Amino acid sequence: MYWEDFSVGMIITTPARTITSTDIVNFACLSGDFNEVHTNWEYCKNTPFGEPIAHGPLVYAVMGGLQYASGVNRNTLLALLQVDKWRMLEPVKHGDTLHAEATVLETKPSKKTDRGVVKLHRKFVRQDGVVVQEMEVSILYRRKPQ
Repeated sequence: MYWEDFSVGMIITTPARTITSTDIVNFACLSGDFNEVHTNWEYCKNTPFGEPIAHGPLVYAVMGGLQYASGVNRNTLLALLQVDKWRMLEPVKHGDTLHAEATVLETKPSKKTDRGVVKLHRKFVRQDGVVVQEMEVSILYRRKPQ
């Protein structure tokens, strides 16, 4: 989608994806974040979660991939400019299936006439309808060619 294709109030829903134990382990390896709450089943038996949970940034990254898979960003996204009010509301566990819902809050042109900023409220939603993360993001998109 080009900048002009976004309108305030529009809701974009992505496809869904199931988070697996392999995702969690691979993200620990990629990031170097081997905190027990993500990697140690025995440790997690004594936490409120009972099992390892996904890293917050892992969930964010997967949702970014799903937004790309939805076609919204294909050949038009220029940059992620800002993330505000990022909140982890519920843990994400192996087997949780998530999708993203992004509501357009604002669109504003850039000083450069070939681009504009879209501000979105993103919710990451589990299979049972519970929102597990939310945030506001500002993304720079291409404008339609003149």
